[in-house]
Order: sequence, then structure tokens, then C-alpha cells
Amino acid sequence: MPSALPLSAALLSLLTAPPKAPAAATKDAGPSPQVAAQLIGAALSEGHAYARLAELTDGIGPRLSGSEGEQAAVQWAKRSFEADGVKVWLEPVKVPRWVRGEESARVLASERFRGHPLAILALGGSVGTPAEGITAEVIEVRSLEEVAALGDKVKGKIVFFNHAMAEAADYGKYAGLRTRGASVAAKAGAVATLVRSLATASLRSPHTGAMRYEEGVPRIPSAAVSVEDAELLHRLVGGGPVKVELKLGCQTLPDADSFNVVAEVKGREKPREVVLLGAHLDSWDVGTGAHDDGAGVTMVMEAARLIAKVKPAPRRTVRVVLFANEENGLKGGRAYAEAHAAELGTHVAALEMDSGGGKPLGVTFRAGPGGEELMRPWLRPLEALGAGVILPGEAGGADISPLIPARVPFVGVRVDSSRYFDVHHSHADTLDKVDPKDLAQSTAALTWVSYVLAEVPGVLPRPEAPPEVPKAATTPKPSAP
Repeated sequence: MPSALPLSAALLSLLTAPPKAPAAATKDAGPSPQVAAQLIGAALSEGHAYARLAELTDGIGPRLSGSEGEQAAVQWAKRSFEADGVKVWLEPVKVPRWVRGEESARVLASERFRGHPLAILALGGSVGTPAEGITAEVIEVRSLEEVAALGDKVKGKIVFFNHAMAEAADYGKYAGLRTRGASVAAKAGAVATLVRSLATASLRSPHTGAMRYEEGVPRIPSAAVSVEDAELLHRLVGGGPVKVELKLGCQTLPDADSFNVVAEVKGREKPREVVLLGAHLDSWDVGTGAHDDGAGVTMVMEAARLIAKVKPAPRRTVRVVLFANEENGLKGGRAYAEAHAAELGTHVAALEMDSGGGKPLGVTFRAGPGGEELMRPWLRPLEALGAGVILPGEAGGADISPLIPARVPFVGVRVDSSRYFDVHHSHADTLDKVDPKDLAQSTAALTWVSYVLAEVPGVLPRPEAPPEVPKAATTPKPSAP
């Protein structure tokens, strides 16, 4: 366990200063400064979140849906909640089981250049190639629309989707190339696709991620290629024809049995009113899922552990859900919404932590008018962390998105994810990339915001129902701020 993080006098002063409550506040107006000091101080000083993250990443490792690693993670989480004295149970979920297998790719030698091996990762859900692989000429495109515009020129080719992602905000611009590119290319007669990794940094490390096939469209193999090799392909294609040999051994097996891990601290006055804290327990099969989403898992688990120590318990129930299968199916999020449909009307808030273990920046909302005013007075204890502000933009998350039709208010503790896509979905997403201090600070912010939502007398107004609720799909999570 890392050494305890010292608390400065200034921080202690802010923790023990009473929040600026509304003028009409009474002695039962909400959380006390003593509880703020207890929760935030423990999150900052004990180092428990990082120690738990080490157990999950180094002890269990990758946790792709349907794998032995995912099964081990479920049991680990259940044991951990039990050791913390937090009530826990498992809710069954059927999840897809995709297996990577062996994979390779190379540029074939020509009169202009020698052969080059390519660093690739098959995209999650891709079909494999024949045993002998697929060999075809590469055609470079920059958008889905360009594929259609090329017409017959795509037929029989390997379509190479290149792009210019340079910062976290670019993820949303280019993620469609990964998720939809194979089907768009297949409609034009392509035999396979290569997609430049969605990454903000690279040391020749490819980044995988989910893709999906359209019904009624031929399924062709698809892989991500490292940034460096994408640049190589771009240079070579610019000088003339380039052929690539692609071999993917991936396959999809029958669905497997898994679980959402659900734990809760029961409220003292209004136990049926639920503040939901979510993170996804699964990860990709490369790296150990430290930022995505081991950090989120340990933050919400630590919030439950610390809140369970507060006596008396908060007014409302704080429930933690470690969702199954966020990465390549969202089956856990859908299963929770279906299993708890009858009580979603009493879910008063939902928070999802799935943007890595960076330092906290502030709080976001997706609620009706007056929601920010309800919470603003209680954010003062987070000022010393640089997170006591309400930020523009809406709160949300992939796993809690199925709660949108029930008009559950969303709250977000936004973290600094500017470097999140350096390691996202790659072999490099390991424990050493997570800073213990940043993780502790975000854990503190999440714990305090969660407790406030469970303790203040009022609840967030529910947002208006969207005019047309988008169907939850195996799309990438929203781009990081």
C-alpha cells in the first residue's frame, strides 16, 4: 500500500468549514462539515483505492467478458465488499464471449521497399480471416463517406481508415471509423479493414476497441494498426500500390454467464430512494484495464466503504453497481435497467466513473431546472482539490444510459482525462500509469458528492424525457473532456 498522503493545514481548514448552505437551512439541512472531514480525509490519506487497484490489475489482470479473468474479478469484488462490511449480491447477465487468438499483419515487399511487419490488434467482435490470411492491395480513406464515393475502386481491397486524432476531444470525431467502418467498407466490396488506432500517444502500441456489423452486410475482418504503422502505410500508399497480408484468429463463442456486482449502504430514512454509483468491471484483453475502468471500479468501491463507516447512515441508500460487459456489448447496463425497472422512479441520481484515474476537475449534471442550485452550496469542501466547481456539459455514461427513459438525474465527477487515450484499450493500460495522488483526490471528490446526494433533504429535479431516446448500442463511451 502506498504511503499515506499528508493533509495540509489549508485543506483541513476547508474540510472543517461549514458549507454555505441556503439562508432557510435548518440544523437538518444536510451533510455536516465533520462528515466532510471524515470522508475526504480518509480518501486522501489511507491509500486504499490504489492498493485495491493493484489487487485488481496486478492480481487478476485483463477481464474481457466471458473470460476466466472476468469471473475472477466478480468473485474478488464480492469478497472485497464483504470484507468492507457492505451488503453485496450478484445479478446474472448473459455476456458475449469473443476470443482474440493469434494475429499478424505485414506489408509485402515490392520493387520500391522491403517487407514490413505491422503492429496490430483485432477489433473486438471482428471475424477472423481464413487460416492462410487475406492478401490484398490497400486503399486509404479518411472518412466513411469517402468509401462510398470511391465506388468500385474499393472492391477487393483492404480499406485503411486513416485519421488525425491528436487530443482526447477528437475521440468522438473518429470513433465511427472503428465501430462502423467494416460494414461500410464491406458494402463497397472490401475484403478487410485496418483502422488507425484511436490514440493521443503511441510507442508503436495498437489500441483495440469494439466494432459492430450491420445486419445483412458481409462480415469482413477488421483490425487496429499502430499510429506509427498507420503513418508508414500512408507514406507507402502515396508512392504506389501496397499489398498487405492480414491474419486474424479471432472468433465469437456462445454467450457466457456473468454477473453485475451490486452492493449498497442502506439509507436511514428513505431507503427506497437510491443514489447509484457505477463503473464497469470488465476490461479489454490487452493491458490490465487500470484506467479503463479499474480506476472507476476502485473509486466507487471506496466510496461505499467510506460511506458505510458514517454513523448514522445517510438519509438515502447509496448503491454501487460494477457492470458487466461495458466494453463490447453493454449487457450489464441493460440488464440492470431491466431488472430494476420497477424502482427506477425512486433512483434519485446516478453517477458513472469511466474516464480514468486522473485528478478531479469539477462536477457536471443532467437534471431538471434547479439541480445545480441544490448542489452548489455543498461543493465547498472540494475547493482545496480544485474540484469545487460546476462545469459546463452534461453528465452521462454508457452503463447508465439505459436509465435515460426513466428520467433518472445524472451527476458526474469529471476527472482530467487529457492523457487517457495515451493508453486506452492498449497493452499499456497498466497500474503504473495511474497516479496514486490523483486517484485519491478523485475518490475523495466522488465520495463526498455521493454522500451529499444521499443526505441533503431535497433531491435533484428529474430531467425532461428526451424527444427520442437513442437505442443503447455497442458504441464507444463518450469522448473525454
